[in-house]
Amino acid sequence: MDCSHPISAPWGKAITAVVTAVLLLLVQLIATPARAQSILRDAETEALLRDIAAPLVAAAELDPRSVQIYLVGDSSINAFVAGGQNIFFHSGLLVAAKDVNQVQGVMAHELGHIAGGHAVRWSEGAGPASTISLLSLILGAAAMAMGAGDAGMAAIMAGQQAAQAKILSFNREQESRADQAGATYLNRAGITGRGMISFFEQLQGEEFRLAIPQTNSYNRTHPLSGERIRALDNVLRQSPAWNSPVDPELQARYARVRGKLIGFLYPLETVLKAYPETDTSDAARFARAYGFHRAAFPEKALAEVQAVVLRNPADPYARELEGQILLESGRVHDALRPLRQAVALSNGEPLIAGMLGHALLQASNDGADKASLAEAETMLRNVVQRDSRNPFAWLQLGTIYELKGDQPRAALASAERISLSGGDPRLAARAAKTAMAGLPRGTPDFLRAEDIALASQGEIERLRLKERGGKEQLPR
Repeated sequence: MDCSHPISAPWGKAITAVVTAVLLLLVQLIATPARAQSILRDAETEALLRDIAAPLVAAAELDPRSVQIYLVGDSSINAFVAGGQNIFFHSGLLVAAKDVNQVQGVMAHELGHIAGGHAVRWSEGAGPASTISLLSLILGAAAMAMGAGDAGMAAIMAGQQAAQAKILSFNREQESRADQAGATYLNRAGITGRGMISFFEQLQGEEFRLAIPQTNSYNRTHPLSGERIRALDNVLRQSPAWNSPVDPELQARYARVRGKLIGFLYPLETVLKAYPETDTSDAARFARAYGFHRAAFPEKALAEVQAVVLRNPADPYARELEGQILLESGRVHDALRPLRQAVALSNGEPLIAGMLGHALLQASNDGADKASLAEAETMLRNVVQRDSRNPFAWLQLGTIYELKGDQPRAALASAERISLSGGDPRLAARAAKTAMAGLPRGTPDFLRAEDIALASQGEIERLRLKERGGKEQLPR
């Protein structure tokens, strides 16, 4: 005979809903990076972000080799830290920022998260919150089992609210700490904090537009922008750097990068409205060149970028875009000259060299031109050695191995590409094992294939546990 007091179905559903709400909040705060869209790669943009970060990384006393910066194709105004010392900027933030100094302010804030170890310390906030939630769930379920349904549900709801408040409070505290750390780094680096303040003022304007109450940030993950401005204003104004002008060279570079992003991401009509053809600045010409190219007006696109080349023949990024437009318009052999110039002028920048390798592969006419194929292979092998996050280069290199009949290395290139792109780990594991079967044991290529196979198998097991709803366990 069963002497237990089962909870009725309606109450069980209510408990499930409450627990789900708590878990959803945790997932939203922990796994935001997982929702990120595609990573955008551009040599000029990445160089600018590195140069913006360099003095701030030094001020934060971090190892510059460990801090990686990524650009995410997302129109929202956001930036975040994930995976240790990786900073992700949404493209929408770079488009929305009015000048490079605002981007520096955001960069300083994100470095504050890294230096503070906030990702690692998440359990300090989530742990107590989950304990509160589970305890209230146990007490509420016990009350329901004894027949006090309303009291039990009240206990559960109170615990859920307390848990949510604990998580939000902890997150707001981390954001405030990152603000203060970022202000310190700006002051140490001799960079004005005006951009940090003006960016929060811009966000505050959005809060006003959306009618977000400005009296209490209790139910928010971040402090209200007005609160952040008040907390930072005196700290930044007292710095000798407060009245320092924005670096004009960095501002000019930022204007070009922003123009390229708008040209690449927005419809041609929007691009021409933002950058009318009467605007002959580099930023406007880059924006229109990308806009015309995407809208299939290659001659107009070439005219824009060639005007930039004429003004500065040593501009590697203008040469790169000229070559890209020619290559993607089917003029493969015409693209080789500007791409070679871009590689030389950029000291072999891997992203640009990868595009040249792709053009050489196309020029080889599926391997018929052995010289172009050999040059493409050499070029692409150098690219993947210098740039560990370039799946496109691995795709091209894999094609070359296929043409040469080198199936083991073609499989290794496929495994690398799938792994870097976040593809199906089963496919990556299968390709890596195929590579291992045909490569000499102990060679660098064999060991790399072995690493990918092991990492992919671990990801497969993690996904299996997730599908079953089980908890990840350490191997025995």
